[in-house]
Amino acid sequence: MNTIADSADVDASASIGPGTRVWHLAQVREAARLGENCVIGRGAYIGPGVVLGENCKVQNYALVYEPAVLEAGVFIGPAVVLTNDVFPRAVTPQGSLKTEDDWNKVGVTIRRGAAIGARAVCIAPLTIGAWAMVAAGAVVTKDVPDFALIAGVPARRIGWVGKAGQPLRQEGGEWICPETGDAYLEDGGVLRPA
Repeated sequence: MNTIADSADVDASASIGPGTRVWHLAQVREAARLGENCVIGRGAYIGPGVVLGENCKVQNYALVYEPAVLEAGVFIGPAVVLTNDVFPRAVTPQGSLKTEDDWNKVGVTIRRGAAIGARAVCIAPLTIGAWAMVAAGAVVTKDVPDFALIAGVPARRIGWVGKAGQPLRQEGGEWICPETGDAYLEDGGVLRPA
């Protein structure tokens, strides 16, 4: 069973998975597809055709513009923005208001289990790798590898994180999660489970 707040604006063509909760003042636009057990926080915006896998959390006032795709278990922190326009303008070169036909939308793809910290901005087009973590306030301008910990403006990799979200410690030739004990190997700027 879904929980949709009375003040939420959910388009009739949106698909809302079982167990998903859409809280106060959130907007879910046309043809958006939300998987099972998602949480859409107060005032969040989910654009037309956006796809969320199961168990995603989109926190308060986050803006997820189309054509974004979030795989299962993605966390979007408060006030995060996923953009969709490389060269934004309100008007054409002739000065008339732009319409849908004048717009070349590009999206952000976020792979399984990744987390985007509060007020981060992801500048489309780009892909955030599986289980990666973007620090609060970061501005992401290029693709992020799996398990990367990135921060800054513009964002850059400052370390690695495991599936538990904890920064990994390097021990010999491996990277170790202090919470789970899981080991990872790094090869050419790519991290993978050992």
